[in-house]
Amino acid sequence: MLEAMKGAIFDLDGVIVDTAKYHYLAWRALANRLGFEFTEADNERLKGVSRMRSLQILLEVGGMDADEAEREQMAELKNKEYVDYISRLESSELLPGAKEYLMFLRSRGVRIALGSASKNAAFILERLGITELFDAVVDGTKVAKAKPDPEVFLTASAELGLDPADCVVFEDAAAGVEAAKAAGCRVVGIGSADILGAADQVVGGLDALLP
Repeated sequence: MLEAMKGAIFDLDGVIVDTAKYHYLAWRALANRLGFEFTEADNERLKGVSRMRSLQILLEVGGMDADEAEREQMAELKNKEYVDYISRLESSELLPGAKEYLMFLRSRGVRIALGSASKNAAFILERLGITELFDAVVDGTKVAKAKPDPEVFLTASAELGLDPADCVVFEDAAAGVEAAKAAGCRVVGIGSADILGAADQVVGGLDALLP
């Protein structure tokens, strides 16, 4: 499967870098500001979902509701906190094998895209020093529908000038695997086979794919 791919599309969080911890700290800070606890167990429910859906889940945990204007303000507060954390990111926080695998694929002539819901994706790639390893960056500023909708992967394959069937997606969330399958891509799950069983192949990290 991997030998035949013409394009590779990578999710960001949990595949290339672990920014999930910073998302959690930012959501927890917002919950504290609103007067309730938001635990790591609660945070598991946010994996792979959009920012506004994440906020809805957080409010459910706190037994709270808010109108649209208040939600926008809360989401902005959370993002400001998150951006403050990731502004201190550096290349040492790349997950094992991530940069090496990207470079290996480029040496094989594989075209590479990022396919992430994050609106901060371009900034994160810049902080990690790997922007030049991507031929296309499709993030939350370019797509409207969150995974498991296939929009992000359909857009990424189009930006690479490839058919989705010629692309392999690298994902760490079940919703992302579902989205990639719906787009017609093949999928390598990064993480646990218990969660990512629908993927074509599951590995613990990109380092496991290095020759």
